Amino acid sequence: MNIYDISSRAGVSIATVSRVLNQNPHVSAETRERVLRVIADSGYVPNAFARGLGLNTMRTIGLLSPDASDGYQAAALNYLESSFREQGYDCLLICSGTSLAARKAGVENLKGRHVDGMVLMGSSFVGERPEENIYLREAAEGMPVALLNGEFDAPGVYSALCDDEKAAREAVRHLIEGGKRRILHLYHAMNSSGRRKLRGYQAALKEAGISYDEALVRSVEKDRKSIDHVMKMLRDMEAEGTRFDAAFCSEDILAVGAVKYALSRGKRIPGDLAVVGYNNSLLCRCCEPEITSVDNQLRALCDHIVRTMTAALEGEAAQRSRTFAGRLVIRASTDGRAGSGLNTVKKHSQERKDGV
Repeated sequence: MNIYDISSRAGVSIATVSRVLNQNPHVSAETRERVLRVIADSGYVPNAFARGLGLNTMRTIGLLSPDASDGYQAAALNYLESSFREQGYDCLLICSGTSLAARKAGVENLKGRHVDGMVLMGSSFVGERPEENIYLREAAEGMPVALLNGEFDAPGVYSALCDDEKAAREAVRHLIEGGKRRILHLYHAMNSSGRRKLRGYQAALKEAGISYDEALVRSVEKDRKSIDHVMKMLRDMEAEGTRFDAAFCSEDILAVGAVKYALSRGKRIPGDLAVVGYNNSLLCRCCEPEITSVDNQLRALCDHIVRTMTAALEGEAAQRSRTFAGRLVIRASTDGRAGSGLNTVKKHSQERKDGV
């Protein structure tokens, strides 16, 4: 019997067990009693190392990022690290990559470093098939696990995500309302967030009576030349006779590529080509014309993750899942009346709060 067995049987993190052992006051009476009952029943005797895992010594959160060079990931890292630091926690970053084997290895790495909890950043950590998510369930048996913009229903797993499907549907609807009918969907990865965006794209077309055309859904290789890839792809599509008058892009960097393609071909924006990005990053403001984009509320998601994680570590009730609304920030790439620096915001989705 060890501290991990105690935490599993009591249904709490190892950090909470250590707080109880160290007589830390920041544990609810109910949780303290449950842990002490398990300890008494098992005859467990803590060793020095186990006691060293308490609140006063570790206070470390593991952050697992598939690609820290990505703009979205970098912004999330900044928000999470600074917010956890304000709460008195250090952060340990592991960059995993996106393959299932790499994700598993990253989680095992953090478990081996005895962090108090871990945050898995991005929807790529949730697979389509149940067997791809066993590692998430197993990780949450020993500590709280939070998913940023991903969702998985299991004890000890907490989720905060943007309603990408509804936000995407409203973004494409905005293009349709502007008279566009041949709308490209450009994406990098078809992970869970990507699948939600695709469903939103398809739903908007269906609502408008526009037939879904697979030829207008294109994957763009994710590397440092993504802008050049988009420009070449759209030029090739044009040369092949594929018609399109708008582009809904899963990330802002793809939207920049679409704008640069249009300008290189002498096309008017948004008259000949309207463009919508996703993430509402600084890239949208750096581009001319400025790009309409979906603000996926990254700061709010990160703040919620920090509040949820700290509550779970303190033995308090924590909200298991929360979905945030996306906002469409309209700029000149879809609205010719909007000048540089002038934009409007439409909030489309309603927040959904699931059970604690």
